[in-house]
Amino acid sequence: MDFKTVLKILLKNFRKENIRYALIGGFALGALDTPRSTVDIDFLVHLDDMPKVDEIMKGSGYECRFKSGNVSQYVSPLEMFGEVDFLHAFRKTAVAMLERAVEKDIFKKLKIRVLQPEDIIGLKIQAAANDENRVEREYSDIGTLMKNYGKKLNWDLLEEYFSIFKEKKRFSDLKKRYHNAER
Repeated sequence: MDFKTVLKILLKNFRKENIRYALIGGFALGALDTPRSTVDIDFLVHLDDMPKVDEIMKGSGYECRFKSGNVSQYVSPLEMFGEVDFLHAFRKTAVAMLERAVEKDIFKKLKIRVLQPEDIIGLKIQAAANDENRVEREYSDIGTLMKNYGKKLNWDLLEEYFSIFKEKKRFSDLKKRYHNAER
């Protein structure tokens, strides 16, 4: 997948259509100086904007392979354009995540909205809670983000996220380990 080309095309259209989005997943970790390999691009997008996103994706040659109330997956028949996944933001917590997203530079000149580290951690807690096969990878990413952002993190917000998924003990252990971390 040619990430730079795909993102240039999508971000130009997202701006043109005023799409409320933020980068999430493995590529977002890289934008937050916490690199991890990834094979696709993942976005959080406001549910109300998904009809426009669908037009953008199909107009860019992608096919919608899967769609539910929570997610949409688009795949290009051309390998260089790869797969792009969208998590739909419609619950209060997810919409608030979008509102807190910040603009970052990637590929030296490309500006992209990225979720805050706390919000990426929140989504990773959810991913681990929903799929036991992802627990190790998700908590590895969470630990790396906490190590890199330690004192800068909103630990009260993180505690809320861990509490939602009944992971208070894990939160307590991670906070002891990373709360005072400095990079």
